[in-house]
Amino acid sequence: MELWEPKRRIELAFKRNLRRIAQEIIQHVDVTADIDAVQRTLMSLSYTPEFTRFAESVAVKMVTGLFDDQGRTWRQAAKANTKSRMLYQAMQQELQGPTGRLLMAQIQRNAGIIKTLPLNISLDVTAYIQRETTKGRRASAIAEEILEKFPAHTRARAELIARTEVSKTQTALTESRSRLYGVNWYVWRAVGGRGGDGRTRKSHRSMSGVLVHWDDPPAPEDLFPVIGKNGRRYRNTLGHYHAGCCPNCRCYAEPVIVLDVFTWPMRIYRNGSIRRITKKEFEHIR
Repeated sequence: MELWEPKRRIELAFKRNLRRIAQEIIQHVDVTADIDAVQRTLMSLSYTPEFTRFAESVAVKMVTGLFDDQGRTWRQAAKANTKSRMLYQAMQQELQGPTGRLLMAQIQRNAGIIKTLPLNISLDVTAYIQRETTKGRRASAIAEEILEKFPAHTRARAELIARTEVSKTQTALTESRSRLYGVNWYVWRAVGGRGGDGRTRKSHRSMSGVLVHWDDPPAPEDLFPVIGKNGRRYRNTLGHYHAGCCPNCRCYAEPVIVLDVFTWPMRIYRNGSIRRITKKEFEHIR
């Protein structure tokens, strides 16, 4: 595994917790009740003290787990850096500054996302009940299908949230620490590199290995457009974003701390396009 690649165990633990939440939410569905009652029951879950505490606990474990893992990675990277003393000193003080505030913000953001699960599931369930009821189906038959089909549906939703939010949080922490330590550039890394692993989208495979400035996020779908069968480009709905910051993305940012660990020349994203750059050229703009 690459040094900066996110550890899968944190994402897997987050997924397990979200799946558990989703499963418990489904157990509260009473399809013999009217649709408004089903919605009220599921939405009320979001505001119970028990659910709030659980959501916050799950978010804390995920965010602090990433924070601790990243701390070890930064310390390991600092050993090979001539500015290692400066980096170590900055690490000692980071919780008192922007990184500490970001940590709390990420915990609150993820707890808020977890608390939307009952609402989203209630909308899905009530829409399904309404659709099947208009077909004249019995409530008991609808109830059986919900208990049979919706656990898989909610698990898929939970897994998408877990993968997306772990990647977003990882990148947010990397960016915060990079700025704190004066590291302005990172290398976009895709799982499996430019060859991908069979699940990496084409634009992200093409971005893998590209130098990116934290102040200038690229728009991969514009740089490497997908052409449809009709010969037209698919419209970019994601805009500009950093590695790991779009839905279902597993890419990650590798901060540029020591230049000698990279193979030069490299590709760089700058002024809206990608070109090749030598180590000497990069040193002038770094």
